[in-house]
Amino acid sequence: MKYLCLIVNDENKLEAMGKSAFDEFCIEHLAYEEDLRKSGNLIAANALESVRAATTVRVRDGKVSITDGPFAETKEQLGGFFFIEARDLNDAIRVASKIPSARTGCVEVRPIREIPQP
Repeated sequence: MKYLCLIVNDENKLEAMGKSAFDEFCIEHLAYEEDLRKSGNLIAANALESVRAATTVRVRDGKVSITDGPFAETKEQLGGFFFIEARDLNDAIRVASKIPSARTGCVEVRPIREIPQP
């Protein structure tokens, strides 16, 4: 089964880490990404730019509305993802629990809905 592990952190806390601690945190993420690649669990992974770079698009009554920033005010922001292959939810949780951001924020594990192609 395929799962998306959404990495959620408070950007302010990450910024407060200091450069060397943040760099080490990023190195941990890259090392774990490589471990998942070697194990065959990884489909894709990437980090997102800061929520300050986000643009939210809505269409209401045929009119496009664009807002700078995230879609909602929250204390934690989506910062990246790991798209994985796992045997089942328990295996996906095991994989997600080793993502370094699980220690500083949380990792939301969501199964991918397979949509049949017509």
